[in-house]
Amino acid sequence: MDRLSNTVRPYAWGSITAIPELLGVAPTGEPQAEMWMGAHPGAPSLLTRTTAAGEAGPEQPLTEVIAADPERELGRATVEKFGPRLPFLLKLLAAGAPLSLQVHPDLAQAKRGYEDEERRSVPIDAPHRTYKDANHKPELICALTPFAGLCGFRPPAEAAEAMAALGVDSLKPYVDLLGAHPEEAALREVLTAILGADPAETAETVHLVAAAAERLGGAHAPYARIAHHFPGDPGVIAAMLLNYVELQPGEALFLGAGVPHAYLDGLGVEIMANSDNVLRCGLTPKHIDVPELLRIVRFEATEPGILRPEASPSGEELYETPVDEFRLSRFDLSPGAAPVDLTRDTPQILLCTGGAPRAGELDLAPGTSVFVPSGERAEASGTGTLFRATVVA
Repeated sequence: MDRLSNTVRPYAWGSITAIPELLGVAPTGEPQAEMWMGAHPGAPSLLTRTTAAGEAGPEQPLTEVIAADPERELGRATVEKFGPRLPFLLKLLAAGAPLSLQVHPDLAQAKRGYEDEERRSVPIDAPHRTYKDANHKPELICALTPFAGLCGFRPPAEAAEAMAALGVDSLKPYVDLLGAHPEEAALREVLTAILGADPAETAETVHLVAAAAERLGGAHAPYARIAHHFPGDPGVIAAMLLNYVELQPGEALFLGAGVPHAYLDGLGVEIMANSDNVLRCGLTPKHIDVPELLRIVRFEATEPGILRPEASPSGEELYETPVDEFRLSRFDLSPGAAPVDLTRDTPQILLCTGGAPRAGELDLAPGTSVFVPSGERAEASGTGTLFRATVVA
C-alpha cells in the first residue's frame, strides 16, 4: 500500500476554495478544479515505495510502477480484461463555474472515430481533433457538498414551456420545433438549429434570455448564472433542453455514452474510464464538431437517475453502474468498530474525504489517498469516510 501524491489541475472553472478547504490548506487564490488520482499519462500520481532493505525508494509515477510489472500491480484478471493499464481515473472535482456542455462516445464510436482521425493524420494535439484515444468515457460523480448539474434531455414539452416562459421572441422557432415533431426528431432539430444559428443573433438571444431568467428567478435562475459565465454562447440555450439536477451529499449521477451533461457547482468525487474523449456542445471556447456530435448524442428524454449507495453487511456502500472499468464504493468508519477487510484481487485507490481513518499502517486525512496493488492485504480502521475505487474484473 502506497501513499499517493496527486496533481491539482487549475482549470478556469474550478473553485478557489473547495479543494483547499477539504485538504485543510490555505487557498492560493487560483482556481483548483480537479485533483487526479491514478495513472493518467497527463498527470499520474506519484508514490514512494519501500525497498526490500526497508528504505524509501525514489518517487515514481504510478504509470511507471504499473508498466514495470502490470500483473503484480493490477492482477492477471484486470490485465487480461483491460490491458496493462489502470482502467479508471479518480478525481476530486470542484466546480466554481459551469463546465462545458458535453457528451461522450460509446466504445465502438470511440474506436471508429479514433481510427478515422489517425488515418487522416490529424495531429493528436490539434484543436479540432475530436478523439484523443480509442476508449469510451463513462463517468460517475458523487456529491460531497450540494452539487448542481445538467443531465440528459427533459421531455420536449417541458423544454418548450421553459423557453416560452421567458418571453423572448427569438426563442419561438425553437419552441415551435419542440412541439411539432416526435420526441427524437424534435430534440435533434432544435439542437441542430441552436448550434447552427448566426453567432450575432445567438449572442443577442442569450443576452435577452439572461435578463429574462434573472427577472423570473426560480427554476430559470440557473440559466441566468450560466449566461453570466458564457455570454453569447449557444450552450446557454441548449442547456434549457436538459434536466437540472441538485445532488445532496452522498448522492451520485452516472453519465453513460451519448448523454449530454454539464456540472455547474459543487464538490464531488468523480470516477471515469481512463479516456480523454469529449465532444462539446457549448459553454466553451473550444472546438465543437457539430456533425460528429449529432451522431453521438442520444436524442431521447431521460430521467436523471440519481444514485444512492446500496449498503452491504460488510459496511461497504456501493454505487451500482453498468460498466466494468470502475467500481466506486464508500465506507463510513466508526470509532471502536472492528477493522474492515478491503483486500481484493484488483487494484484499488482509497480516498479519505472526512475524519482520520487508517488504511493499513497509514494515517489518512481528508483529501489524501493510497494505491493498493492487486491481492495486497488491506484493511481500514478508525473514524472517517473512505471512498474505494477499483474495477470489475
